Amino acid sequence: MDIMILPVVTEKANTLSAKRNQFTFKVSPKADKAQIKALVEDLYGVKVVSVNTMIYSGKRKNRYTKGGLIRGRRPAFKKAVVTLAEGDTIDFYSNIQ
Repeated sequence: MDIMILPVVTEKANTLSAKRNQFTFKVSPKADKAQIKALVEDLYGVKVVSVNTMIYSGKRKNRYTKGGLIRGRRPAFKKAVVTLAEGDTIDFYSNIQ
């Protein structure tokens, strides 16, 4: 599988993991729910109950510089919220030194 998967560690994502046992990942835009489910189960050794995905479009950004206005665009991305079975959990902070 050539799918990129990155955990999202924000206050909202931490609240979801504590209250609902849901974990948030930033994934490749072309990944589907079945691929995401298989990858999370393989990487973390947990049982995935459901996967919800959201596609975020890139936002427009303007920057004022000495040379004038620079216009650009942030890249679009896909976010997946993975619900785990009861008793399973993922610890993102275990490898931090």
